[in-house]
Amino acid sequence: MLLPKLSLKARLTLLAVFSFVFLLIVGRLYRVTDYPLSIITGDSKSDVPKPQPNEESTIIYQDPTILKSYDDPNAVPHPIDHLIRDADTKWADLRAKQVYNLTQVAEQYRQRRGRHPPPGFDKWYEFAKSKKAVFIEDLFDQLYDDVSPYWGLDPKEMRRQASGFDPRIVVRDHKLSSVGRTGVNWLEVWMDMMKEFVKFLPDMDIPLNGMDESRIIIPWEKLTEYREQDFARRKPIDPSNTTDQYMQLPAFDLEALPESWGPAWEGPGRPFWDIMRDACPPESPGRNSNIPHLDFANPPREFFNYRNFSKTGYVEDFEKSKDPCWRAELQGMHGSFIEPVSLSTSHELFPLFGGSKLTVNNEILIPPAMYYFDNPMYSGGFKNKGGAWSKKKDTIFWRGIASGGRAREDTWTGYQRQRFVSMLNGTTISKTNGSSSHGINFRQPDYQYYNVWAGIDGTLPEFLDEHCDLGFLDLKCFPPEDGFHCSYQDPYFSIVDPMPMKEQYAYKYLPDIDGNSFSGRYRAFLLSTSLPIKATVYKEWHDSRLIPWAHFVPLDSLYMDIYGILQYFIGYKGHNGHDRQAEKIAMNGKRWAEEVLRLEDMEIYVFRLLLEYGRLMDDNRDTLAYVDDL
Repeated sequence: MLLPKLSLKARLTLLAVFSFVFLLIVGRLYRVTDYPLSIITGDSKSDVPKPQPNEESTIIYQDPTILKSYDDPNAVPHPIDHLIRDADTKWADLRAKQVYNLTQVAEQYRQRRGRHPPPGFDKWYEFAKSKKAVFIEDLFDQLYDDVSPYWGLDPKEMRRQASGFDPRIVVRDHKLSSVGRTGVNWLEVWMDMMKEFVKFLPDMDIPLNGMDESRIIIPWEKLTEYREQDFARRKPIDPSNTTDQYMQLPAFDLEALPESWGPAWEGPGRPFWDIMRDACPPESPGRNSNIPHLDFANPPREFFNYRNFSKTGYVEDFEKSKDPCWRAELQGMHGSFIEPVSLSTSHELFPLFGGSKLTVNNEILIPPAMYYFDNPMYSGGFKNKGGAWSKKKDTIFWRGIASGGRAREDTWTGYQRQRFVSMLNGTTISKTNGSSSHGINFRQPDYQYYNVWAGIDGTLPEFLDEHCDLGFLDLKCFPPEDGFHCSYQDPYFSIVDPMPMKEQYAYKYLPDIDGNSFSGRYRAFLLSTSLPIKATVYKEWHDSRLIPWAHFVPLDSLYMDIYGILQYFIGYKGHNGHDRQAEKIAMNGKRWAEEVLRLEDMEIYVFRLLLEYGRLMDDNRDTLAYVDDL
């Protein structure tokens, strides 16, 4: 009603104001924080929950409500857009759980674990606080999943087993000793990890797995019984009925050791899949299937199971994608299941600590020793984090040996590292016949399904030649042949020169692929300014601390998604890449690793774990508790 009475100039001015306001609103709705302004300006503002006053935050967040493609707001969202958005939401939700004092930390413990914390919990809190820990109870979920079955065992029998196992770390009267040796000096490194807090630990024996491969596999039905006993014991106890004194163990005397003990081991001579299949649920494919050798020209139906766990073909459930019980095709596509280098497995649950395990294994995880000491082979040096993203080469880079098991002439085509290098070699791909075709050790994905534009227009080999640099340092034949070569693999691979880890950070994309077990470079990749692309079937201590698509890019172990991932980030001809999204994940992963994967965080994790372990091994474990905060 007022507009007709205004002058033309006034009406134009008012219309301009309305237009400006409208554009601001629209811009706000579609604005995306691809990576933090704090990288450029030092401003750490964020719309997500923030720490309490006086708590400094260096964490980077992205607005999780945006559905549009990050580099083109008018484009149809790519499936990975949604995966990144959902991961950022999970990360924001996780950080919102952070607490800041002992009372809150103990309360979170009781709510999540269903029992009181163990005695010494207050000492653990003070130690963690002095190390500037992030207090979120969810970060310890892997620990409690590991120890849960042990509540079904008799503590006296566990003490007997632990005191007779070789190698082991011994804690008596707040001092550290050891018996035996691991294959390398890992035992000494693990002892160094404990030396700052051993003064707070109860007496215990800590058996260690010195092998690369994990060793305990309990049948699914028996493991379920053990876990049910844990759940049955989770009940509130009146604080007046608790005790805070751990039992003392007999003094340690190296000249008068207890009788040695070890379970019955099952070793080479039987296929590993037959040894592990009883650990799978009765209804799972892994329990009943038999795929000893994969024919890539005519793969079994199980080969395409990757679509059973994802609506898009990209990894949505990283934990389930690693589980051989639900990925039966892995028995012919991963060295850990074809023929491990070492095989010594027990079906008896007993105390044993190790750096990694398959999802069907039952060891108690501790941080791998190689993560804790500065070996440039695995870290590139603790102080070297890589340069600015913008100065890195737009390339996926990998160097390594063809480890992963005993790669024989009739089985090597099933091994994971050989398959990965083959699939990213332009010359090798040029010899296939496009989508759905196969090579000697791999099968091509459906280009249309994954929007592999270079594959659709027939230029995938050229794209790979431009953006991929991968190679073997040693082909690791079995039985061994002379030098680094292998007569039956030489026609498919060339031996390349090594490159120090610190120089590999000059590349944007660093894949991390299983060897004989987990890859020891993963933590260094996370702490770098490059983007880790992780494919694994192994579990590690930090699994409940990292969120796929927020801190790293998950890759399925079949690698059918690798071309789609690379073209999403790098782009191709008329299709824009998502370079800023790649940088955002790399920077977020680095910042988060600097908060929860530090050397100090390993110590904090092991301190908490050994308090729980000490309670498990105690005859009074059902009443041992920390209740001073109540």
